[in-house]
Amino acid sequence: MTELKNKTYGIVGLGIMGGSIAKAIRENVLDQPETGGRIFACDISKPSLDMAQSSGIIDKGFLPENADEMLGRCSIVFICLYPHATVDFIKSHKNAFSKGTLVTDISGVKTVIVEGLASLHCPGVDFIIGHPMAGGEKEGYVNSNGAYFTGRNYIIMPRPENKPENIEMMKNLITEMGFTRIVETDYRNHDHKIAFTSQLCHVIASALVKSAEDEHITEFGGGSYEDLTRIAMINAPLWTELFLADKKELLGHIENFEKQINTIKEYIQSDDSEDLNRYLEEVRLKRMKMSRIDTVIKD
Repeated sequence: MTELKNKTYGIVGLGIMGGSIAKAIRENVLDQPETGGRIFACDISKPSLDMAQSSGIIDKGFLPENADEMLGRCSIVFICLYPHATVDFIKSHKNAFSKGTLVTDISGVKTVIVEGLASLHCPGVDFIIGHPMAGGEKEGYVNSNGAYFTGRNYIIMPRPENKPENIEMMKNLITEMGFTRIVETDYRNHDHKIAFTSQLCHVIASALVKSAEDEHITEFGGGSYEDLTRIAMINAPLWTELFLADKKELLGHIENFEKQINTIKEYIQSDDSEDLNRYLEEVRLKRMKMSRIDTVIKD
C-alpha cells in the first residue's frame, strides 16, 4: 500500500455512502500503521460533520462555502452526490482541485456525468468514473457503515485520458476498503446493466409494496416478501433522478420483465402445468449458474 501512504482523502457529501466510504478508509487504510493520512469531508449538515469528527472518522469538516479550501488540500476526492449535483459541483469547483488530484464519483448513472463534463477543461485533475455496488436502504451519515463494502463489487470506467498509475492506485484503494471484485467497463454498458440489476429491482420492490392489500401483510410473511421489498424503503428524490436519468435503458428492462410476468400469468390462467414446470426449472438452472459464476469469481 505504499502508493496510499500519507494521502489526504476528501469526501464531498457525508451521507450514508460518503460516510461509509470515510469509515472504510479510516478502518482499513488509515488505521494501518504503515499507511497514515487524513480524511476531510464537506457536507451541508454540520451535525453530521461534527459527529464524524468527534468519533475520529474524519479529521476536519467543511461546510459548502469552504469546499474550495478542502479541495485544495486533498490528493484523492470522492464526490458522493446525486448525478446532476456531481456535475454541478465539479463545474463550480474545477479550479479548486490541487494539481495531480485523483477525483472519482459514486453516481448510479454515468451517461449524465460523462456528457455533463464532456467540455470541461480541468488541467491536472484525473477524473476516474466509479460506482461502488453496495450501501443500505436508509439515509444519512448516522446509517453509514464501512462494513457495507465487504465482499461487494466495484465498477470503474477507465478512460483513455486516465493515468495508468492512478487507475492502479484506485484499484488498490478499492480492494483495501473491502471490495472483492472490480469490474471494468464503459459508461454506456454500465448504465445498461445497472438499469437491470439496480433500478429495475427498485421498481419491482416499489410496485410490490404499492400492490399490497394492507400494511399488516407482513404478519403473514415468512421472509420472501421482506427480502424482496427491503430496498423499497427508498430515497425518493435520489431514485426519481436515477430512474429518469437512465430512462431509455430502464424502460427496456421493464418491458422485458413485463413479458416474463405475462408468460407466467398465461401458464397459470390456462392450468398449463407442463410449461409452467419447464419455465420454473429453466429459471432455477439459470440462477444456479449465476451463483456458480459468483462463487468462482469471489474465490
